[in-house]
Amino acid sequence: MKIKSADFVMSNSNVLKCPNEPLPEYAFIGRSNVGKSSLINMLTERKSLAKTSGRPGKTQLINHFKINNNWFLVDLPGYGYARVSKKSKNTFQKYITDYFRKRKQLVNAFVLVDIRHEPQKIDTEFMSWLGLEGIPFSIIFTKADKLKPSEKETKVAAYLDHLLQEAWEEAPVYFITSSSSYEGREELLQYIDSINKAFYEQTSSN
Repeated sequence: MKIKSADFVMSNSNVLKCPNEPLPEYAFIGRSNVGKSSLINMLTERKSLAKTSGRPGKTQLINHFKINNNWFLVDLPGYGYARVSKKSKNTFQKYITDYFRKRKQLVNAFVLVDIRHEPQKIDTEFMSWLGLEGIPFSIIFTKADKLKPSEKETKVAAYLDHLLQEAWEEAPVYFITSSSSYEGREELLQYIDSINKAFYEQTSSN
């Protein structure tokens, strides 16, 4: 897939106010320091489409970007280490939960995790929640350029093994990425493209 256009549409905290267009939607979410904005900018090849910051917790709203005029990329608030009050975190949690439960256009969630770290409870619990809610999701391992090639495979294998040991029936689809080297970009866009094609084929047959 070639990204020909990537346009910011809106930011809000109410799922009912999200765009009402019947386009497939992909949500990107992860801990606040996982490199989500950098990944989005790398995928779209737009240096400042998503706002990057050295301070975790910068994204605090549901941000919609229309890609190629036929699908939405959704940048969701990070969780875990945002420097905000407990009250604000509870507010974020509610509208993130509402988004995943009510957003009918959502076809896949991408949960971002730092490839360098051991499995974090906050990530695996969130993935389990998505599974229980019946929400399709994939894992994106970020910052792969920080490790040697042999270390990357070892880290990913250990992470997936951890999930399977927690009684998961099968490991999710995953991607190994780097925002600086563009590793994983083509594979991730091809995956999105394949889901889009199935979505529009089903839509046209209904």
